[in-house]
Amino acid sequence: MITVRNLKKLVGETKSTLLSNVNMHIEQGEMVAIIGGGGSGKTTLLKCMSGRIGWDRGEITYHGESLSSFGLWKKYKYRKECAYLAEQPLLNPNKTAAKNVLSGRFRSSGLWKVASGLISKNEHFTAYDYLDKVGLLDRANVKAEKLSGGEKQRVAIGRALAWGAKVIYADEPVTGLDPHSAARVMEDFRKLCAEDGLTVICCLNNIELAEAHCSRIMGLAGGEIVVDVTKRRLTEREKQTILGR
Repeated sequence: MITVRNLKKLVGETKSTLLSNVNMHIEQGEMVAIIGGGGSGKTTLLKCMSGRIGWDRGEITYHGESLSSFGLWKKYKYRKECAYLAEQPLLNPNKTAAKNVLSGRFRSSGLWKVASGLISKNEHFTAYDYLDKVGLLDRANVKAEKLSGGEKQRVAIGRALAWGAKVIYADEPVTGLDPHSAARVMEDFRKLCAEDGLTVICCLNNIELAEAHCSRIMGLAGGEIVVDVTKRRLTEREKQTILGR
């Protein structure tokens, strides 16, 4: 589904190498954690994979097609199907959880539906469906400014699904959350992967959360993937290889 081959990324005025030889292949329905030390390039890798920034060498393909070959329409379609969730969810604080989810539906519904008013009832029920998927149906009519950090992140997930996302690239989605909220966000991801075939690739600092919820863990160090394990915990040696301690 998603393949990265020999990816290289240079950064800064000095064009120093951040990512030198990244290779991976991810199938539909996987929940993948990318872990690494500070400055290892996790976020940069995620932005490259999601098409938010370019790279200097190598190839990223989606269903066999190279992202580099995409024209405007395919780029738009890819960004719609492959949502990028920033560490801090970008929600409208003055709108309810349901209306924030609806802002995602407007992208795929067409302006004519919005203008005609046809969106009012049916789409609101659709928003409730997506909020129900992330366990927030009871918070549908609460303004985003009154939601907790974990609830905001889950609304952002619901909005991505409303866009029609089949892949979610999540950059540190649980940073700053209390343990219960962090576990709930990760469990929502896991459930969506298992039941709906969603694919999730997330950058994480918390190895324990990755081990508890992700089907696969990749370790990034020295500009490349140095550890790739499926359905098991990391050994101490693997942790040392990734984190360099």
